[in-house]
Formats: sequence, C-alpha cells, structure tokens
Amino acid sequence: MTYSLFTRVMAEMIGTAFLVVLGNGAVADVELKGTKGFHGGWILIGIGYGCGVMIPAMMFANISGNHINPALTIALAVNGMFPWNEVLPYLAAQMIGAVIGQLIVVWSYRPYYDLSTNTESILGTFSTIDAAHSYRDGFINEFVGTFILIFGALGMTHNMAFQSNIGLANFTIGLLVMTLVISMGGATGPALNPARDLGPRLVHALYPLKTKGDSHWDYSWVPVVAPIAGGIAAVYLYKLLFL
Repeated sequence: MTYSLFTRVMAEMIGTAFLVVLGNGAVADVELKGTKGFHGGWILIGIGYGCGVMIPAMMFANISGNHINPALTIALAVNGMFPWNEVLPYLAAQMIGAVIGQLIVVWSYRPYYDLSTNTESILGTFSTIDAAHSYRDGFINEFVGTFILIFGALGMTHNMAFQSNIGLANFTIGLLVMTLVISMGGATGPALNPARDLGPRLVHALYPLKTKGDSHWDYSWVPVVAPIAGGIAAVYLYKLLFL
C-alpha cells in the first residue's frame, strides 16, 4: 500500500518523538537525582534507545520507512534511493518530533530536574557531550557508530525482506541500536542521529530549567555532520557491494 506524503511525514514525526521519549527518558531516569532509576547504569540507557528505535520501526516501517533520522534520509537521497523532493518534509517532521519528544521528557521529569545540580548530567538527558572534549574523537565516534547503524539496518532489512520477515528485521535493528549505545556510547552519548541531538539541544537552550548550564553549541555541529557523513558512506558502500 502506498501512503500519502502527509501520512508518511506524520509517521516520521511520531516515530522520532517516541525515539526521544524512550531514549532520552531512559537517560533522565538514570541521571536525574531522586528518580527510581537513579544511577541505574548505562545498560538501562542502551535498552531505552534500542526500544526507542525498535518500537517505531514495528509501527511505521511499512508506512514511512521509519527513517526517524535525518542521516538516513539524506544518505538515501544522496545515493539515489529516496526522492529529493521529500527530503525537507521528512527532515522537518523528524526535527519537530524530536522537540516534542524532549518536551515530554522534561514535563515528565520536571521535579527531578529541579532536584539535580550536575549540569553535565542534565545536558546528557537532552543531547550528547564528548567525554574527552575532543571534536576529532567525537566525530570519529559518531561517524563510525552511524556507519555501522545504517549499514547494518540496510543489510538486515534487505536480507529479511527476501524471507518476508520485516518484523524480525525491525526487531534486530533495535538490538543493533542497543548494542551500539552500550559498546560505543560511553564516549559521546551517542547521537547517531542529527535530529535526536539538535532538537533536544534547542529545547535545553530555550526551556527555563532551574539548573541547566551551557548547551555546548560549540560541539553541536559534530553530532549533525558526522552522522550524515557516516550515513552517506554506509549507503554508498552497501549499494556498491550488495544492491
């Protein structure tokens, strides 16, 4: 079944909002003082992000493709696998969804934001921070992580489509995200998705919290540019080798 652009854009917006609520919500549960999951560990965050991708994929993969990531949308378009005239609507929906999702996280955890005084922990519930304070290291981490994410997603989707088992592909993509967060996330967060970082960072900058500190705009280009570059490289190589 072919869906209208409006329907697909709405799926992208809702799917991205779910991603941010489940992913950044898990970070808030672990990082904010007084929550039930306070200091619960990085595994909980990995599970949150893995489900944050898997659940929208189960809901919307057959509607919009469940990009929920500007890096994937742009990479597919650059490599001739997605129409350029639909790129801007998809990107706008993803950004709006990320902002909505982050606002839901803030409203849900507002009492715990007020209790928390660690500004880096607070920012971490919105967007990424490079632990080594290095643009180069952050760029490498985001590039490689996004390359693996998108190359893996293409491979699983392509192979399992032949087996008429897209549901399993969507499930395994969620596992891949969870594994990437657990294995590579200690360095930067990570973003692996420009909308997931930039939308919440805008909310952090503009929303009046009792304590929040700096939004680290000097670093903000890294989780935007690196995932896009990694995504373009991943789609190019997969298409060259296997399609």
